Amino acid sequence: MNRFVIMTVGKTHSGKTTFAKSLEKEIPNSVVIDQDNHAEFLNTYYQRLTPKQGPNNIKYALTQTIVDFAVNETNCHVILCNSNRNRKGRLKLLEHFHNKGFTSILVTFDIPQHVLMERIAKSQRSTEILQTVSTFKEVLTRQQDETNKGDVIEPEDGEADHLFVIQNVNEVHSVIQKIISSISN
Repeated sequence: MNRFVIMTVGKTHSGKTTFAKSLEKEIPNSVVIDQDNHAEFLNTYYQRLTPKQGPNNIKYALTQTIVDFAVNETNCHVILCNSNRNRKGRLKLLEHFHNKGFTSILVTFDIPQHVLMERIAKSQRSTEILQTVSTFKEVLTRQQDETNKGDVIEPEDGEADHLFVIQNVNEVHSVIQKIISSISN
């Protein structure tokens, strides 16, 4: 069986988690691995172990353990649901999956900034996952600053076996259908 890794890429509140959960329902034998869940778990049960600033190495280690288990101990397709905005890290992760025989799909959420701000304003989402900031507005501002400085490079053709771009919510269903078609062939 050819296994797939589907990686979401995008800013906060762009729809990555909703998309991943919908995709998981449509693809038999798939699992969503979402770092936000890991951050919330660590902040709930192991808050003393989470850093107050700098990289959250324990979250990354937990995620890596779960990814390794999914890759090595199951035959599941893997849906990685986190921002994946750093190109160097994204390429390293994709290489790891390619070396394990996975076919890769990147789904980029290129949602306009004003739409993201509106979503944040209406959001009921818990801020428990946040580490170095206290609001999602701060997260979005930081992400936009990274983009403006050129610290973040959006996915390009050739990074993965398949690349899909979602610019508005109306495109989600058709992208899910295209991914299902790719996996079925």
